[in-house]
Amino acid sequence: MKNRFLPFVCGLIIFMTANCTAQVARSDEKKGNTAETGIISTIQNMNKSRAAHTATVLDNGKVLIVGGFNSDENGTASTEIFDPATKTFSAGVNLSVKRASHTATRLPGGKVLIAGGFNGNYIDSAEIYDPKTGKFTAAGKMTMPRSEHVAVLLGNGKVLLAGGVGTGWTFLADAEIYDPATNSFSKTGNMIAARESHTATLLKDGQVLITGGHQGRRSAIEIYRSAEIYNPQKGSFTAVADLTVKRHKHDAVLLGDGRVLIVGGSDERDSRGAYTSVEIYNPKTKNFSTIGDMRLSRYKLQGTSILLKNGKVLIAGGSNQAEIFDPAKNTFEVAEGKFEAAKLFSTATLLQNGQVLIVGGYDSQTAVNSRAWIYNS
Repeated sequence: MKNRFLPFVCGLIIFMTANCTAQVARSDEKKGNTAETGIISTIQNMNKSRAAHTATVLDNGKVLIVGGFNSDENGTASTEIFDPATKTFSAGVNLSVKRASHTATRLPGGKVLIAGGFNGNYIDSAEIYDPKTGKFTAAGKMTMPRSEHVAVLLGNGKVLLAGGVGTGWTFLADAEIYDPATNSFSKTGNMIAARESHTATLLKDGQVLITGGHQGRRSAIEIYRSAEIYNPQKGSFTAVADLTVKRHKHDAVLLGDGRVLIVGGSDERDSRGAYTSVEIYNPKTKNFSTIGDMRLSRYKLQGTSILLKNGKVLIAGGSNQAEIFDPAKNTFEVAEGKFEAAKLFSTATLLQNGQVLIVGGYDSQTAVNSRAWIYNS
């Protein structure tokens, strides 16, 4: 008797399973396929509005947020600490001076180097944050004042700082090295070109890839297609193949396989010339190649492209939505959730739990905000 109903029961189970699967698929489609792209959610605001600030994850999992500017374009000395456990911000101790457009580099041992920036003057001072004491102490004097430069932790534990803008609004080809062992800066070889709004990426072989950027202003601006490599052992830069297009105010991130993803940026028209274009640098061939376009145009997004623990890349800045790059498929998908406006000169920081903290920045009207979001894949 039981066997008579077996085909009917099995058929019913198959139908119900297929129907549930279809409903889940339709639900994912309505949600923008969240399972594939993740979601951006708002959290409590920072204590202060900031743009051109820095955000650095500490060894204890908290995030140090430093400086930046608001209505005062000369920057702020204030800092705050984000706690992922409570998703809240608390005030930290002040810097020794106001800073915006500086760099922050976590050193071996967990301290953080804060270097350069702008506060009405171009800054040649640096300071060290110690998470154990929660205080800043002076580091050695930099070889020159610089703002909007790049900083990269090298494999030997030293820090390369290169380019940017210096006193008299001069564009810098100069580079220097910070040595934590001596708490001092020293000159290294110059870049081939003076650059601002460029990127610097530590490659798996220990060398540093520098891409794009510009020198000059307004009608005299020159935006680069050129790229170069810094060799820490030789202390010198050498040219590599050009980018496929000239770009500045773009971003770069090292992929899991050792290639470098170069995203967005713009041409001389700034916001009106913002790119959707993307390219890949292959260190084996030392060449760049195009891989298609993002869904949204983006610029002023330096440091907001994050390699996630699943090997995909979150591209968070430069637009009012984030998107995900999948290196296995060479595809881009917009993540669920929106920012209230384009996120220009914001920060994105990978947390120890795999989530990403996105804070601050300004919109197309240069209105700075204190908003904060979490990306969860």
